[in-house]
Amino acid sequence: MPPLVEVVDLRKQFVLSGNRWGEKLTVDAVSGVSLTIFQGETLGLVGETGCGKSTLARCILRLVEPTGGRVLFEGKDILSLSLRDFHPYRRRMQMVFQDPFASLNPRKTVFAILEEPLIIHGERNLRIRREKVEAIAERVGLDVRLLRNYPHEFSGGQRQRIGIARALILEPEFVVCDEPVSALDVSIRAQILNLLCDLQESLRLSYLFIAHDLSVVRYISHRVAVMYLGKIVEIAPCEELFANPLHPYTRALLAALPVPDPSRPWKRMLLEGDPPSPLRPPSGCRFHTRCPERMDICAVYPPGAFFLNPEHVVFCHLYGGWEMV
Repeated sequence: MPPLVEVVDLRKQFVLSGNRWGEKLTVDAVSGVSLTIFQGETLGLVGETGCGKSTLARCILRLVEPTGGRVLFEGKDILSLSLRDFHPYRRRMQMVFQDPFASLNPRKTVFAILEEPLIIHGERNLRIRREKVEAIAERVGLDVRLLRNYPHEFSGGQRQRIGIARALILEPEFVVCDEPVSALDVSIRAQILNLLCDLQESLRLSYLFIAHDLSVVRYISHRVAVMYLGKIVEIAPCEELFANPLHPYTRALLAALPVPDPSRPWKRMLLEGDPPSPLRPPSGCRFHTRCPERMDICAVYPPGAFFLNPEHVVFCHLYGGWEMV
């Protein structure tokens, strides 16, 4: 089965203002990322703060225009389309944002917030708009009687349900969830995750799910991609990644998870130093400055892809091969 979304060598470079010597500074936020997402699948995306996860997601949706690469939606390169030609794809690709309060217009009622995407995409019939708003509100667990209220009158969990309803009202096939539960209490977090799972099953949605909490990623994801300093370092099926992580960075992330069993020893893997600046990423493997298993080759050549099996790929010199750049 062909993938619903395919990202090929995607790159995003931000140009900053010059320094005191007049030099232009650039940040490689996303550097040659390739991945696939299939119909009905959740691909989890994890990594440290600042590694480029949210930028990658926004580039896929063209909320931020990439510097290079391709994004194929059902085989069509959407980056080659003009904004006018891309407009129909907007309703098929939506996003749930991290902060449910900042992403909602405080001057509009919830009904107006949910109705707005329908108006933008040409739905003129007021009765149909009202029916769709009420239907999606009920589907995500919102009381229809509260649709005339404003966002500040809702709790954090209710506001995230509003954000999910806004993303789904256009009946998309692909939804980016950018840390949708990180700002919520644990009990509310479980409700939202269960809601996302139920909606995926009933609507055959595909998710790109970004999160810091690896337990959340493990609960909701079918496959997991690990990102470090703008690059993907490992992709594998979820349970396989947790059972057999190959990349040293992946092992360090998983070792940081606390073990909920006082009788079992907790061996944490401490990394050396701080993450490098994206203004001047290290040569070769970008992780080599902190890697406890680094070799001489790691500082010279970027690692190539090693396939443990067709679904488990790791970019690391421990497993042989390199890219010539």
